[in-house]
Amino acid sequence: MFNYDEKPDLNITPLVDVMLVLLAILMVTAPVIEYEENINLPAGSHSKQIQNIKKINISINEKGIVYINKDKYSYDTFADNFNLFAQGINKDTPIHIRADKNLAYEKVIYLLKTAKEAGFYKVSLITDGWKI
Repeated sequence: MFNYDEKPDLNITPLVDVMLVLLAILMVTAPVIEYEENINLPAGSHSKQIQNIKKINISINEKGIVYINKDKYSYDTFADNFNLFAQGINKDTPIHIRADKNLAYEKVIYLLKTAKEAGFYKVSLITDGWKI
């Protein structure tokens, strides 16, 4: 009848084939499945709140003439004039520094250093073309 000495031969190839097909189907359909959960968000303000943030524009041309907003200063007296200008101004006010591309790097860094030493920490260097 049965020969108990023989070990059964298990063929797993069809099982692997079926699992690979199921894996391929899962990989194709998983990105398409979207799960949506309804969330009840709190209502925001219905009025627009516009903040008029003033900024300080510092510009220097290739001749070394420094402009703080529209006021004209000499490069040599810029630090003293800027410290006088900065008194009473909120230190959170952003500062935009524009400089001519032919200007020496040290002069631009001097403007940046002066603004930082005056207590302003929102100082940006603007690199696009500009005209005074």
